[in-house]
Amino acid sequence: MQLVEWGPALSTTNHDHHVYVLMGVSGSGKSAVASAVAHQLHAAFLDGDFLHPRCNIEKMASGEPLNDDDRKPWLQALNDAAFAMQRTNKISLIVCSALKKHYRDLLREGNPNLSFIYLKGDFDVIESRLKARKGHFFKNPNAGDAV
Repeated sequence: MQLVEWGPALSTTNHDHHVYVLMGVSGSGKSAVASAVAHQLHAAFLDGDFLHPRCNIEKMASGEPLNDDDRKPWLQALNDAAFAMQRTNKISLIVCSALKKHYRDLLREGNPNLSFIYLKGDFDVIESRLKARKGHFFKNPNAGDAV
């Protein structure tokens, strides 16, 4: 994957420390894109999946979608992580589905230096990525709000 231009929004010349949340359904390429951008820009990178509590991981691994109550502590942990990352990094990238406006509001709460980048893709491509995925706890491509 080669990234050509991200424009001034992701420039390291921005004087404010900023966090970008790459959002979209599971299989949309959030982790791959964020990892490549982080490498290119020498930015901090966090895959939000790593902050899910064990009970959420077990629930998703069984094919059951998470509800809003399941997600709330996870979103709070991501909000805390965003603040921690921006204290020491000019640019930070976090991968998180953030599919509902309510989730994005929780992630952004109290942080004016947090923006969202929405990744979307063709349904068939995303479905094939999910079916081919190995080693990820999210198994069901039809389980409501994807990770």
